Amino acid sequence: MTSSFNAPISRRSLLKAAAAGATALIAPAIWTPSRAATKRIVVRDDGGIYSQAYAKAFYKPFTEKTGIAVVPVQANAEPTAQIKGMVETGNYTWDMAKISQPAILILTSGEKKYLQTHGLESQPGVADIPAQYMSPYGVGTNVYTTVLAYRNEAFKGRKAPESWADFWNVQDFPGRRSLRKHPFDTMEEALMGAGVPLDKVYPIDRDRAFASLDKIKSKIDVWWNSGAQVEQMLMSGEVDMVATWVSRPQQAMGKGADVSIVWNQNLWGVDNWAILAGTPNADACREFIVYASDPKRQAIQAEFYPAGFTHPGALQYVDPKVAKNSPTNPDNMKNGLQIDARYWLDNQAAVIERFNDWVLK
Repeated sequence: MTSSFNAPISRRSLLKAAAAGATALIAPAIWTPSRAATKRIVVRDDGGIYSQAYAKAFYKPFTEKTGIAVVPVQANAEPTAQIKGMVETGNYTWDMAKISQPAILILTSGEKKYLQTHGLESQPGVADIPAQYMSPYGVGTNVYTTVLAYRNEAFKGRKAPESWADFWNVQDFPGRRSLRKHPFDTMEEALMGAGVPLDKVYPIDRDRAFASLDKIKSKIDVWWNSGAQVEQMLMSGEVDMVATWVSRPQQAMGKGADVSIVWNQNLWGVDNWAILAGTPNADACREFIVYASDPKRQAIQAEFYPAGFTHPGALQYVDPKVAKNSPTNPDNMKNGLQIDARYWLDNQAAVIERFNDWVLK
């Protein structure tokens, strides 16, 4: 986008802009911890049990080690509008945020970048994080997963579901069912329920997905809107099987619910630590991200929930009974499908509109 529409740009201006751009590109790559001069950073996270886990694993020990205070702030999921507003105005309520890969694409795909490159690819800990969990604007910190969960009591004495095809098979697997009232994940589940193999799910064949949803629509007893609703349904026995974020059956199990998780055909995505473009505390954020990428530090989260560790070494520091329910346990990852963030960035508006119309019919 050019300033003042057709205003001429001088050669000197171009050279200055080029020099500034080059500096911006190389600055993160030569970052060292000693450059972090601030004594406070504000970090957006998911709140609740996640803030508790991060406080023990990352926030408090990082402050003790560096003297840099970490102030966690809870905000709505995918707070892209808030981040854009902070960067546009230069009024930084946050310095960095834990956000998903689709959110990172939204914030960096246009001409204006609302996040800044971290340049930490060669730093200890970060260098060991697999490329699928990384981007120039984000360092993977958590893998989140959507799974099929069911109450064991509902399938006592008979075969339990093991796939989305089983969920769609109401004759052989009767029971009260629940799906998310949103096309994210639900469209992919519908295709797998119709027999589409993992490597053919994207790009989503919308007509085939909706045809699959048509077959099961009348058998869906609850269309859920929140994770808390899922947890309550599993605890109370309101539904027998549900497509859900894995953290909800895990929390229900922690409270005594007799629930099983089907890892086959799970859908997974990545949350990343991302630094807001222009924040004056960027170097302190980088120092924090390196600290939070240490496998021993990541493993501490397992005291609160079976986290989706992004550093492969974290699992060796976790009780095997807990590790088996981590989204990044190799046994759980082998039959999973990574959510195509680019597909949803490009198609979400059209698919959401069609899905909302379909639900009302």
